[in-house]
Amino acid sequence: MIHASPDSDSVATVSTPVIFCGAGPGDPDLITVKGQQALATADLVVYAGSLVPEALLKWTRPDCRRLSSAGLHLDEMVSTMADAWQSGQKVVRLHTGDPSLYGAIFEQMAKLSQRKIPYTVIPGVTAAFAAAAALGVEYTLPEVSQTLILTRLAGRTPVPEAESLSSLAAHRATMAIYLSISMVDEMTRILSGAYGSKGACAVVYRASQPDQKILWTTAGELAETVKKEKITRTALVVVGRVLDVSLETLVHHSKLYDRHFAHGYREAEDLR
Repeated sequence: MIHASPDSDSVATVSTPVIFCGAGPGDPDLITVKGQQALATADLVVYAGSLVPEALLKWTRPDCRRLSSAGLHLDEMVSTMADAWQSGQKVVRLHTGDPSLYGAIFEQMAKLSQRKIPYTVIPGVTAAFAAAAALGVEYTLPEVSQTLILTRLAGRTPVPEAESLSSLAAHRATMAIYLSISMVDEMTRILSGAYGSKGACAVVYRASQPDQKILWTTAGELAETVKKEKITRTALVVVGRVLDVSLETLVHHSKLYDRHFAHGYREAEDLR
């Protein structure tokens, strides 16, 4: 869907919108087909250089201009994209994971809208799902957990009080915790209190990338494990009772494939 200001409808019909594209978790093959096609036809790619591996740029043309946003502030970045778009170039803003999650894209959209420049969004695979694939787990097991919480600890970016990690952990649902590994001591204290010190926990460092590392631990030993491995960034923490269930101890099964569960044409997706 193309988003444009009310006065820019005629412009949007003749110009390619600025594309916000999810790069996926790091493996260049995990970008969506639509995202790959956008990169292949781009004239300018502004990518999150501190987060998006340059391997993703293999999908661009040799004459494509590639610009890391790591050293740019918001106005510089938007001005660069706007100037390129106004000169008739196809612009792709490449974000790590899925741009809707901790992507800071809304403020970029607002700036583009002020300039009456249309934009559209291509979703991507977020790190939590790459981590689940690496761990070989399902986040939503019947009668164990049917809720997945994606969250982070408050740091330089504050978190609403009602969404504090301690408040969310009290639900004891499956949680994937982003951008918080530098505060692992606080995380360990909170998760131990909610899930118990023996509660299963996992850390996935650089999910889907060549140097990916998986650490299985417990809530109580989380900090010790992370510090021992000297992990200080680019890691996702997963916690929840689904991690306690192995292939050998699985008891409860989905109704979807239960041969005793009657439904027309076996179309029971909304009964999962």
